[in-house]
Amino acid sequence: MAHLLLHPYWLTIAFATAVQLSLFLRWLYRRIRNDEIMRAFVEDMATNHLPHIYERLEKLCERQGIERSPLPPIRWIDLNSRSR
Repeated sequence: MAHLLLHPYWLTIAFATAVQLSLFLRWLYRRIRNDEIMRAFVEDMATNHLPHIYERLEKLCERQGIERSPLPPIRWIDLNSRSR
C-alpha cells in the first residue's frame, strides 16, 4: 500500500491538477472582476454622462432649428435579482 502512495506519477498528477485549478480560479476571478468593472462603467455613463450629452444635443437642435423628440427615460433592469 505504501508503494502506491509514493509512486512518482502521483506527484506529477497532483502538481498538474493544482496548477490547472489555480489557473482556472485566476481566470474566474478576472472574469467576475471585469464584469463588475463593466457594470460600474455603464452605470456611471448612464447616470453622469448621458444627461450632459442630451443637454448638448438639445442646444444643438435649438440652434439648428431641428424638431427634437422627447428624451428617452433611463430604465434599469436588474439581471442579478433572484425574485423574478
